[in-house]
Amino acid sequence: MKIIVPMAGMGKRMRPHTHTTAKPLLPIAGKPIVQRLVEDLAAVAGEPVEEVAYVVHPSFGVKVENELVAIAKSIGAKGTIHYQEVALGTAHAILCAEKALSGRIIVAFADTLFRAQLKLDKDCDGVIWVNKVEDPRAFGVVKLDDDGVITEFVEKPQQFVSDLAIIGIYYFGDGEHLRKEMQWLIDNDVKDKGEYQLTNAMENMKQKGARFKAGSVDVWMDCGNKNAMVDTNTKVLGYLKGDASLSGASLQSTNSQVVQPCYVGSNVELINCVVGPNVSLGDGVRVVSSVISDSIIGAKSEVLGAVVRNSMVGERAIVRGHPFELSIGDDSTVG
Repeated sequence: MKIIVPMAGMGKRMRPHTHTTAKPLLPIAGKPIVQRLVEDLAAVAGEPVEEVAYVVHPSFGVKVENELVAIAKSIGAKGTIHYQEVALGTAHAILCAEKALSGRIIVAFADTLFRAQLKLDKDCDGVIWVNKVEDPRAFGVVKLDDDGVITEFVEKPQQFVSDLAIIGIYYFGDGEHLRKEMQWLIDNDVKDKGEYQLTNAMENMKQKGARFKAGSVDVWMDCGNKNAMVDTNTKVLGYLKGDASLSGASLQSTNSQVVQPCYVGSNVELINCVVGPNVSLGDGVRVVSSVISDSIIGAKSEVLGAVVRNSMVGERAIVRGHPFELSIGDDSTVG
């Protein structure tokens, strides 16, 4: 089994946080988004994962690439790096990792997390996980027959055809077949909404006899913007409540209270404060005379005499003073 993770997007909706950190490496409950995604997929793959192939932008740099390879190594897999310089659609992104497109593969875009018991059905050619949404116009969607077999793929329909949105996680039994269909799109310049779309490649496979089934997830968690990140952090903390990994080493707490669920990194200092619920504190955070709830505070930041809620604070930032709802990047000072 191989896992392919397209993650070359520049994360513009997550700025300023993505000015200094690739979006999939932003933390949720103390771990990068992409690490949680890869670990969850490895846990449900049903067989050892031999390779995790990451598709990144060249500007991410060696430090990010080394972190990604280390994440793959942590699940016993080889990590490989592949480049997408220009965003030309989902099919193009996956095809950038063409050397990994063989055998059984899972494709997972690195801006979503999930809670589910995924079943990699070997009686069909692939499984596409979907979730019902109120407004499907921003998503690829599927139509199903009575047996749960996909009858049609439609990319970002402006007229209603289905509310079953593709969440960005796919299983293919034959990666080489998928590779050939995506390459055909590019060789023949077949675009939809101006890009080379994975849905078009899957539709072509279906027209040639491939059977795809829809899978469902219990919870689909988005990481597309600040509010979504904070909400996803809250949900993940709730699922992990009581997990020993949420308790930081060397916590120094003076006249302070941690209201669970929270993640507390190592060497955190709390003085005269209330932290939680639903807060993640990175390593080396210092909080003094403050109240923090529903927030993510980056490593080595300080919150001093402030009330902070529904916020993302980058690393090495300083927040002082009155109540805030923040989204500030690394090395910032507010108040």
